[in-house]
Amino acid sequence: MKERLAFKMKLKEGKQEEYYKRHNAIWPELKLLLKQTGISEYSIFFDEESNSLFAFQKVELGASSQDLSENPIVKKWWDFMADIMEVASDNSPISKELKEVFYLE
Repeated sequence: MKERLAFKMKLKEGKQEEYYKRHNAIWPELKLLLKQTGISEYSIFFDEESNSLFAFQKVELGASSQDLSENPIVKKWWDFMADIMEVASDNSPISKELKEVFYLE
């Protein structure tokens, strides 16, 4: 069974192009890890007015990229992205889960 998850994060001012560049060259081992964890769809959208990133994932029930915080590949990615995003003390992106209020199938 699949579940839909959404969350938002914040990009630092002026870092949009660098964010695109890094995600266009996302590491193959990170992509593989996400898929192996049960994430079949993962989209990130950017709101230029607020510098907010909106992320959507379709996952196996109970799975989420947010559950990979102890994985060395994920930690390395967080370190790589920390200079262009708002992050916590462990360099994880500060994110806020969003509640789904409508879905049209």
